[in-house]
Amino acid sequence: MPTAPRPSVLYVTDLAYEARGRRYCDEDIHLTSRLREEFDVALCHPRDAAALLDGFDAVVVRNSGPVLHHQEAYDAFRARARERGARVYNPLHGRGDMAGKQYLVDLSRDGYPVIPTVDRAADLGLLPGAPEYVVKPKRGADSVGLRFIPEAGLPEGEDGSVLVQPRIDFRYEVSFYFIDRDFQYALYAPHPDERWVLQPYTPDAADLEFAHTFVEWNALDHGIQRVDACRTVAGELLLVELEDLNPYLSLDRVAQPVREAFVTRMKASVRDLLA
Repeated sequence: MPTAPRPSVLYVTDLAYEARGRRYCDEDIHLTSRLREEFDVALCHPRDAAALLDGFDAVVVRNSGPVLHHQEAYDAFRARARERGARVYNPLHGRGDMAGKQYLVDLSRDGYPVIPTVDRAADLGLLPGAPEYVVKPKRGADSVGLRFIPEAGLPEGEDGSVLVQPRIDFRYEVSFYFIDRDFQYALYAPHPDERWVLQPYTPDAADLEFAHTFVEWNALDHGIQRVDACRTVAGELLLVELEDLNPYLSLDRVAQPVREAFVTRMKASVRDLLA
């Protein structure tokens, strides 16, 4: 009896993208080598994804770089995928960074434990006092367009298009990694000035409850999410970002059994999406 064809996956990545402190290409070379154990896999640049997606059973978007660098191509990909009913991993209805950073404004307004965030000059008074403030674009990533200002304010013409936050004095940053709402591992940067010098982190029950709050809010049944937070000097966790588009996984920073468990869980998640 002939063997059933294996599912095909279009893996979207920018292998040439240079990120500070990380090698995206190494992570994707490893992940695609493991996905090939169960799927027929082809890699493509994010600018080519819209034109190629019809020929595959699923599209996995991974380390494709900041959308700002290819916004028109990304918008075309999303429109084409929705038009064709393509199975995309992560699914395109994510409410976190996938949709821009408006969610930080919304979560802040709704009282979630996030860094206080506004995007309108009329709301600047809602921010707590701070020695310095951060301004960043809603479509930013990897610190693209980020700048610091001495007083809370919005440059002329940027009302509604950028975020303003107080610059938080924190002890460290920590990231929680999830697949299909299931916690996988956590990493933290013990030194605030070395964001990508990461070490394994053992979360307690309160940490996991914090991270799960945002994963549940996002309501993605499939896919990979990274909840980035900072630990303030007072000891509380505040959300920095909810990465649900193409979060870098720092798999080179975890032990081999943890990495193996993650890959096994990811393959099962993609299979489930295809089912």
